[in-house]
Amino acid sequence: MNTYDIVVVGGGPAGLTAVIYTSRASLKTLIIAGNPPGGQLIETTEVENYPGFPNGVLGPDLISNMRRQSEKFGAISINENVISISGNKKDGFQVKMKSGKEFLAKSVIIASGASAKWLGLESEQRFKGKGVSACATCDGFFFKDQEVVVVGGGDAAMEEAIFLTRFATKVHVFVRGEKEAMKASIIMQNKAFSNPKITFYFSTEIREVLGDDAVSGVKTINNKTNEKKLMENIKGVFVAIGHKPNTEFLKGFLDLDERGYIRVTDNTKTSIAGIFAGGDVSDYKYRQAVTAAGLGCMAALDAEKFLTKK
Repeated sequence: MNTYDIVVVGGGPAGLTAVIYTSRASLKTLIIAGNPPGGQLIETTEVENYPGFPNGVLGPDLISNMRRQSEKFGAISINENVISISGNKKDGFQVKMKSGKEFLAKSVIIASGASAKWLGLESEQRFKGKGVSACATCDGFFFKDQEVVVVGGGDAAMEEAIFLTRFATKVHVFVRGEKEAMKASIIMQNKAFSNPKITFYFSTEIREVLGDDAVSGVKTINNKTNEKKLMENIKGVFVAIGHKPNTEFLKGFLDLDERGYIRVTDNTKTSIAGIFAGGDVSDYKYRQAVTAAGLGCMAALDAEKFLTKK
């Protein structure tokens, strides 16, 4: 079984930043980048809020550059998925792949990220990055003076809708249930309800996202009356129905919260000594590429410190 000082699980900004630090510190590092690799940025077109790119950068290009930089210092990368991790600080950690391969690590950094929950529409998937997004903070700027839709009834949806009013002329919020059943806190509901740019549609679901090369409208249905509507001139659809951390393979091994996020102390330390976490797999609040990279850096420095004391 091949042995590494550090195995990093996840090929997004957190994992790749961690690898840049660990491999540059002359630690034998393996990054298991996932299949497909790259995390949520692979599905993002223009990224304008990542430092160092005044003209913006395509999400896949940013990931490609980070990966090349990580490999520059000697890190080994493979595009596979992890199905289990076991072991302990004393004997090392066994990392098992879906393919059956296994690796032994003195320390592990989990940066497997989180995946946005989607509506499950074929048209939604077709227009991802072409008007359909799961991050208003990332993409709202591109919808200046346009009408957009937000799907969801929780705090995240209210925050997205309010944020989008900085750019959009009108924000239509589709809530699957009745107003009384909304999960958003009362204070967030009141903020959204009082915003003149926001209009709510209850018991309403999207049936189809319309457009040719980009989003141009949506078809909706009222799930109580079955009334169908066509809304034209919609240029953006923001799905805000939650995220799911990619931690299935960690159940029973690490301490996870009720939503599945890794519980951490001191930013990156998990419930098991020698296992560290960085990025959206533990951060459910910010979920930005730059914060993920920062947490990846912290996880790498903590892992390096752990190995020097071992």
